[in-house]
Amino acid sequence: MERFAVKRGLIKSTGGNAGLAKLATTYFEDINVDADGVFTGSYGLLKSVRGSYDDSGKLAVDVVQLKGSELAEFLDTEEGPSMAMESRKRWSGFLDEATGYNAKQRGDKAKEEAKKFSKAKSAIKMAHKSMELMKKLDQSKIDQAHELIAMLESMIEAGTPPSETQVKKLDKLF
Repeated sequence: MERFAVKRGLIKSTGGNAGLAKLATTYFEDINVDADGVFTGSYGLLKSVRGSYDDSGKLAVDVVQLKGSELAEFLDTEEGPSMAMESRKRWSGFLDEATGYNAKQRGDKAKEEAKKFSKAKSAIKMAHKSMELMKKLDQSKIDQAHELIAMLESMIEAGTPPSETQVKKLDKLF
């Protein structure tokens, strides 16, 4: 499952999952929508595309592509290579419209999010090390640090990038 950042206000303007499913019909075939608004479809190399906007305001998609011998057989057909190119073009076009960002912007957003996770993990390690090394540390500071660490770890576990302010609170304790 991949998650992509979505431009602010786009989900509302497209009509949420219903609008996303409608958009998917222009890029994929055999579209089915379940009661929760999650669509499934396929096209060419993309055996299965399943997607929806999640509660955190991101586009969540699960894609199954042809691999191995299936892919080789597909590409050996007369229309295989052109169908493969069209599959890529449709996938990219779908992501562009469903997120409001182009490929470069999506990559930049992903890097930005990865950096937030990395900073939070680093701050947690530093806090543990600082508490270990500092001999005269106030118990209230230790309790506060453990609280902040627990919050950051739960956010990391949930896949929610911690904000810079949340990480700074932990850093400022030491």
